[in-house]
Amino acid sequence: MLNKQLISKVLGSLLLLEATFMALCVVVALCYHSEDFLPFLFSLIITAVAGMGLLQLGVGAPTTMGRRDAYVVVSLTWITFSIFGSLPYLFGGFFGSINLLDITSLSTITTNAFFETMSGFTTTGASMLNDVEAELDSHHAMLFWRSLSQWIGGLGIVFFTIAILPSMVGNTMKVFSAEATGPVRSKMHPRLSATAMRIWWVYIALTISCGGAYWVAGMDGFSAINYAMTTTATGGFSIHNDSIAHFHSASIEYIALIFQYLSGINFSMLFMIIAMRKLSSWREFKRSERSKWSDFLRNEEWRFYTLTVLACSIIIAAILIFSRGYGLEEGFRKAAFHVVSMMTTTGIFCDHVGAWPHITWMLLYILMFVGACSGSTTGGFKSSRALMIIKVIRNEFVRMMHPRAVLPVTINNKAMPTSMVHSLLAFFAIFILACLGTTALMMAIGTDITNSAVISLSCISNVGLPLNELGPHMTWSSMPLTIKWVCTGLMLLGRLEIFNVLILFTRAFWDDN
Repeated sequence: MLNKQLISKVLGSLLLLEATFMALCVVVALCYHSEDFLPFLFSLIITAVAGMGLLQLGVGAPTTMGRRDAYVVVSLTWITFSIFGSLPYLFGGFFGSINLLDITSLSTITTNAFFETMSGFTTTGASMLNDVEAELDSHHAMLFWRSLSQWIGGLGIVFFTIAILPSMVGNTMKVFSAEATGPVRSKMHPRLSATAMRIWWVYIALTISCGGAYWVAGMDGFSAINYAMTTTATGGFSIHNDSIAHFHSASIEYIALIFQYLSGINFSMLFMIIAMRKLSSWREFKRSERSKWSDFLRNEEWRFYTLTVLACSIIIAAILIFSRGYGLEEGFRKAAFHVVSMMTTTGIFCDHVGAWPHITWMLLYILMFVGACSGSTTGGFKSSRALMIIKVIRNEFVRMMHPRAVLPVTINNKAMPTSMVHSLLAFFAIFILACLGTTALMMAIGTDITNSAVISLSCISNVGLPLNELGPHMTWSSMPLTIKWVCTGLMLLGRLEIFNVLILFTRAFWDDN
């Protein structure tokens, strides 16, 4: 049976953590004399009271967490965070004034608020706000909350908790397995909390470096902070309608490109590269550094990710230069920016991609599906899985000629267990079925086939494309309520690797045996 007391205790602690983040928004509102001070203050109080209530229910709970408890905790954490995270939108009236007697209006407002919040925490970046600059004018706290929610969700809400409060979560390895992304999980330290802390230090260092670079390149401080959080989280929320294109700056576009690319690399690998070890001699230090770089450069997933980015950037740049008259530097910059934006599932734009040749759209859709490296802040299928699929296909061709050949699937010269290959194929199948099923549902409701396919892939890959950039004109807010809830579910499925959510709906999960 589920350990309900422990689950209540963990959720209560996490809600207090969310209340702390809301307190930061209250401070921002005070600093900028923002109009959204009261909405965040009310949200903070309600969230804190709910958190303390759940903590009280969990008093005396045992600290041992089973695998079943871990899956429930992770799924409930993301849903609970999104429910309470939507309170500032509701109290602030950003999607309309609440009228308890008007059920239709109430359902629309609550749906939009929950969608916006889930989109933030899952780093999808699909927004119900059609005109951010007009609708959130002078609401600095809300702009900051949208960016902060993506930054929190970048590496995972529970993963953040493991780093700062490991005792709160009980059996941290089971919880980590329920939230971690990608088929291969790296550990740098015997204690998972130490690993989590090191990865978060890399994340914080990337965010500060990105914000500093934006500020030097010409952004004001508030913009630099917000864009740094959404860039390193590969989220996509922006404080301007036209995203990075708002600044008309090649240097800012290059900065965004570089930090999106870095955020798409496995953070464990980044830590191993930048960490400075205390070595006894300069010679030993140089030998260690050469070894780390050698391991990094030989990593197959990183090479696949990097070569795919380079190849697609060159192809799209050539198309833009020869068919649209772009200059050499501009063509490569725009192409590389959007290739990295799609493959890292960030979804920000610096050009009007809707005017590009349709073949470039197809390449970007493929990159959106593939995704970047496991253990990064990105969504999508993940490069490691794509690489394994390619190797499985290659092995099948070889096996046709040599039926008795033993052909293991290897990553970085390590044979993957048969169980992992089976899991990979199952994940691939359910990923495709989820996209096709959602596409069919949207078409049945009346959405055209282009937007149906784009919306499905965008949500489950956590990209959050601005729909008016690619395909026929459409916005997220114009979708029917049913589709909005389906998309919200897809975002959560994509962020928690599908099976970690779907297992809750199986009979075996709830079987006492």
